[in-house]
Amino acid sequence: MEIRMDFLNCLDHDTSMKILRCLEDPSDLVRASYVSRSWRDFVIANGLCKQLCLSMFPHLLRVDCVIEPSCVMEKASEVGCSKFVEWETLKREHKAYAFLAQACLSFPFDDCIKDAISASSTDNYPEESIRNTLQKGDRVGRRASYWSSKGQRKAAVPETLVYKLVADICVITEINIQPFQAYFQWGSPIYSAESVRFHLGHPKCPMDDTLGEPLDSCADDKFIWTYSSPEFPMAQESSLQNFKLPEPVVCIGGILQIELLRRVQRQEMDGLFYICVAHVQVKGRPLSSAFGVEILGPSGKLVLKTLSSAPRSSLPPSLPEDDALYHGVPGHGLADLEQFVNGLGVGVLDEDWNSEDDEAADEMDDELAF
Repeated sequence: MEIRMDFLNCLDHDTSMKILRCLEDPSDLVRASYVSRSWRDFVIANGLCKQLCLSMFPHLLRVDCVIEPSCVMEKASEVGCSKFVEWETLKREHKAYAFLAQACLSFPFDDCIKDAISASSTDNYPEESIRNTLQKGDRVGRRASYWSSKGQRKAAVPETLVYKLVADICVITEINIQPFQAYFQWGSPIYSAESVRFHLGHPKCPMDDTLGEPLDSCADDKFIWTYSSPEFPMAQESSLQNFKLPEPVVCIGGILQIELLRRVQRQEMDGLFYICVAHVQVKGRPLSSAFGVEILGPSGKLVLKTLSSAPRSSLPPSLPEDDALYHGVPGHGLADLEQFVNGLGVGVLDEDWNSEDDEAADEMDDELAF
C-alpha cells in the first residue's frame, strides 16, 4: 500500500512558512488551502493571504479591521468565546484579503474618474470650470472646452485639480492629461505645466455622493494623502500625455489630486502665466462592486467592508463566487511548490499526494468553508 505524508506535519513551523511564502500568486495560495484541513488551518491561522496582499499593496497596511456587513450575527453564546471570535476573524480576513489581492490583479480596467471636486483657482467660472476636463478632447460642439487657472506673475506658482474616483477602492495604474492649446489666440499657445505630480488619498470627513458645483479651494485641509507619485515632466504639447505610475497603487478613499508644477506659457494680452487643461483621464481597476471603506475619524485607520452582495460578473475569473471559492482542487501553482519541497531533500512528498482520493481534502465540509 502506497504511503503518503503531509510535509507540513513533518517540518517545523518556520520552514513551512518559508515554503508557502514562495507562492506569489494569491490564487495559488488559496489553492494550497484546498489540499487538506490541516493545510487550510495553517494558511488561515498564519494569515498568509493577508501577508501576501499587504506585501503586494503596502497601502492596505492602514486597514484596521475587516467586516462583512451582510453576514448573520453569531449567537450570543458563541460571541462570548474568545477563541471562536478570533478564528472567525482570521477566516474573514483570509477570505477578504485573498479576494482583494486577486481582484486588484484581475478586475477589468476602466476610466476611474467620477466627478470633479475642486481646483485651486479658476479664471472664468463656469466657462473654464474643472468640470470641462471630464469631457474628451478640447471642444464641445463649436465651443472650446478646458479648465484655466488664474493668471500669475510668477511661473513657480503651482495649481491643483481634485477629483472623486468611481469607487472607494481603486487600483490606479496611469493618469493621462491633455494640456489645452488656445487656438483662438495669436500663435495658438499651449498652456501646459512644466511637470506634474499625483496624490491619492481619502477625505478627512465623509463626503456626500452628490458633490455639487466644483469649488476653488486648497484641498490639503480636507483630504489625507496616502500616496504621492514622483514628479513627471510634461511636454508642451496639446496631445493626451500618458503618465504611468511606477507600480499599481491602491487608492483607498477614492480621491485624486493632480499637482501642476511651474508654468511655461505667458498670455500675451496681460503678461501673466496660466495653466490650462483640456482633459484628464485615470485608468485603473475600480473595486466598487466588491469592497467598501469606512474612515475611522482623525486616526486615518480604515475599515474594509466586503460586499458579499457583489454581482457574479464583478468577480475575477479565477475566484468563483462565495463558498465555491474554497471547494476546488489544487492547481498548477502547487506543482512548483512540490518541486521546491522535493528540492529541499525532505522526501515526504509523493507524486500523488494531492490526488482526488485524498481523504483529508474530501472531508472539507461547508462548516469549515467560507
